[in-house]
Amino acid sequence: MIPGGARVFVATKPVDFRKGPSGLMALVEARGGDPFSGALYVFRASRADRVKIVWWDGTGLCLFAKCLDERGFHWPRIEKGVIRLSAVQLMALVEGKDWTQAKAARERRPVTVG
Repeated sequence: MIPGGARVFVATKPVDFRKGPSGLMALVEARGGDPFSGALYVFRASRADRVKIVWWDGTGLCLFAKCLDERGFHWPRIEKGVIRLSAVQLMALVEGKDWTQAKAARERRPVTVG
């Protein structure tokens, strides 16, 4: 579950996946980001089948890592910089789906009859 209102930033260039959460947050800080803002920072390996996500939850540094078995993740094009995703797009990416097709679910209102 993604923290409510959290911003999601994806580094489009692969990083050294031997880095742990502290090393990844050091990359965020080196590029001018605030590693303690509560944002989720998403990193990819050279191979498209691995992802790491780090964030500061207010009490400590958290790390989520996933490796897909058969197919890789649908990553943005490799270029210099960072892109921002919505929570829905991040969930699609982590599930191995095409995140560019993910749309936020519309709020459903109850239908009253009578």
